[in-house]
Amino acid sequence: MGLRPYTAPMLWVKAFHIVFVASWFAGLFYLPRLFVNLAMVPPESVAERQRLLLMARKLMRFTTLLSVPALALGLWLWLGYGIGRGAGNGWMHAKLLIVLLVVGYHHACGALLRRFEAGRNQRSHTWFRWFNELPVLLLVAAVVLVVVKPF
Repeated sequence: MGLRPYTAPMLWVKAFHIVFVASWFAGLFYLPRLFVNLAMVPPESVAERQRLLLMARKLMRFTTLLSVPALALGLWLWLGYGIGRGAGNGWMHAKLLIVLLVVGYHHACGALLRRFEAGRNQRSHTWFRWFNELPVLLLVAAVVLVVVKPF
C-alpha cells in the first residue's frame, strides 16, 4: 500500500513545520542585525553594548528553541511520510544541503555572539551586513527547491 500524499495529520505537521521554519528564520534575520549594531558601539558605551548583548543572547536562545521543532517536524515529513524520498526527488538532496547550511549558519551566529561577549570581535559592521544576507539566500533556495522541485 502506497503512502497517501495528503493526509490530514500530514498537513498539520507540514503547517507547523512551516510556522517553525519561518520563526527560526526570523531570528536568523535579526540576530546579525544586532551584530551590526554591536560592531558599531563605541568602546566607551558600555551600557549600550550590554543591552545589545542581552538582546542578542535572548534572541539566540529563542531562535535555537524554534529550530528544534522546525528540524524535528521536517524529519517527520521526510522519514515518516516519505516526502522527498524515492526516484525523481533530487530536489530533496539539495534541500537537505541547504538545511545543513542553515544549521551551520545558526551555529556560526552562536560563535560570533560568544566572540562579542568575550570582547574579541574582529569584524566590521559592513562584514556583518553582508553576513546578514546569507539566510535570505538560503531561504529563497529552500523555498524554490520545495515548490518548484527543479530536479
